[in-house]
Amino acid sequence: MKQVMVFVEQTDGQVAEVSLELICEARRLAQQLGAVVTAVAPGSKLKEVLPSLGNYGCKTVYYLEDQRLSHFTSHPYAKSVVGVIRKHQPAIVLFGATIIGRDMAPRIASALKCGLTADCTELHIGEHKTRQQVYHNTLLQVRPAFGGNIMATIVSPDSVPSMATVRPGVMKLDAPDANLKAEVVIEQCGLSQDDFMTEVIEVVRREKSINLGAAHIIVAAGAGAAAPASLALVRKLAETIGGVVAVSRPLVDARLFSHDHQVGQTGTTVHPNLYIACGISGQIQHRAGMAGSKRIVAINSDPNAPIFRIAHYGIVGDLNEVIPKMINAYKGKA
Repeated sequence: MKQVMVFVEQTDGQVAEVSLELICEARRLAQQLGAVVTAVAPGSKLKEVLPSLGNYGCKTVYYLEDQRLSHFTSHPYAKSVVGVIRKHQPAIVLFGATIIGRDMAPRIASALKCGLTADCTELHIGEHKTRQQVYHNTLLQVRPAFGGNIMATIVSPDSVPSMATVRPGVMKLDAPDANLKAEVVIEQCGLSQDDFMTEVIEVVRREKSINLGAAHIIVAAGAGAAAPASLALVRKLAETIGGVVAVSRPLVDARLFSHDHQVGQTGTTVHPNLYIACGISGQIQHRAGMAGSKRIVAINSDPNAPIFRIAHYGIVGDLNEVIPKMINAYKGKA
């Protein structure tokens, strides 16, 4: 039976959320293909964790158990996953567009001589026509192109498998079903000591200063809110309504905020219940990271700003005048 396979990224036995998102997306693709969802997981001491992937729709996990794979290293991870893909021949393989996924996926695609589309924001199953042939049930991979000015649909219909890296946060994470468990199949990693060309001496991790992906209310500042007084108002609005502060890329480039606060194509993709864009023009690079918000309120002095095209509510005006009125209105109702 056809398989849609997901590479499982984990740290210290904790499965990355992007891997769970991809399993949910793989289930939607598999339903259209009449396929099953599988996963490949290199690592150590994961037997108790991997069955829970079934909560999200994964039927089988191919577990590459080896103490030497406890920490990610490029060549051993890629080589072991290549072996699993060659053995089980999935139709589609998905990776998170993370540091690890972006490292591994090109190596695996090169070894398998197959197509790879990077940094996807949408995946669909559809039809692709050429002059000589019509391909059915083909993976359509959508990603920003030309600096984010267009959204390109890329296909590799003759590639087996079709492979893609997908941005964290763009795929919907379904509610887990605790009654479903995945079967864990132990696979041989096929690695010799010569494959481990480096040794991990120490692992140092830095916690993010903010988790935008988990935020329900986000107040975002753009170039139009870069002045100190304007940023103070943005922070006050976020504090008043119980939200967190995010920014567009210009404020990160200006070193006013860390990259952890950035929303957009090169930042974090978010899906909050409420997204208030303050002084953000709304170029496609930024919209790619927040267009899935349930409610979007845009404040901008330019009535033709692109952000108004996707905003549910638009306010044309000076944010330094608008935000204090919003704060007062909220406090009055509270």
